[in-house]
Amino acid sequence: MTVAESAVTARKRPKPGERRVQILQALASMLEQPGAERITTASLATRLDVSEAALYRHFASKAQMYEGLIEFIEQTVFSLVNQIIAQEGDSGPRQAGKVIAMVMQFAEKNPGMSRVMVGDALVFENERLQQRMNQFFDKIEATLKQSLRVAADLSGSPTPSVDSQVQASVLVAFLVGRLQRFARSNFKRLPSEHLNASLMLIL
Repeated sequence: MTVAESAVTARKRPKPGERRVQILQALASMLEQPGAERITTASLATRLDVSEAALYRHFASKAQMYEGLIEFIEQTVFSLVNQIIAQEGDSGPRQAGKVIAMVMQFAEKNPGMSRVMVGDALVFENERLQQRMNQFFDKIEATLKQSLRVAADLSGSPTPSVDSQVQASVLVAFLVGRLQRFARSNFKRLPSEHLNASLMLIL
């Protein structure tokens, strides 16, 4: 699912809420441009052919626009995480592998979002935005730990909690590293490159 897919067709007089979606879609599109510099409200308004004042009728600040993108990331990713957990039952390693793969695929489909996820797009923006993305990855790590704890128990590990925590933290570090490489290579190095072989080494 992409931001473009979630947007509705533009009209001369957008319905309530529709202009907000168009603003977020434009922001995400600008973030997808290789080598994109810091996006200003002026450049965003120009992209949409509206005034800056028109933007502020829908968002109190640029930080609030980024929060809209982060909400899209959170809602999409954790909805899919819940589906994976429900589908995979008690298979912790398979759950964990599929969660990592899903987040990487989400980033590939939404390149601009990867810049938000790793913080590149949030430099010089409100600090709470980066804190929120940190919480996003903390929640991913907690989910992975919970999935892997069962497998550690079944394998007879004397320290299943520690083992699952270590494995989950390594997986998240791997995920973030791949997303950073993707964003900083101008989206040329795909996160999913040699993914199955990499996951086999970790899991």
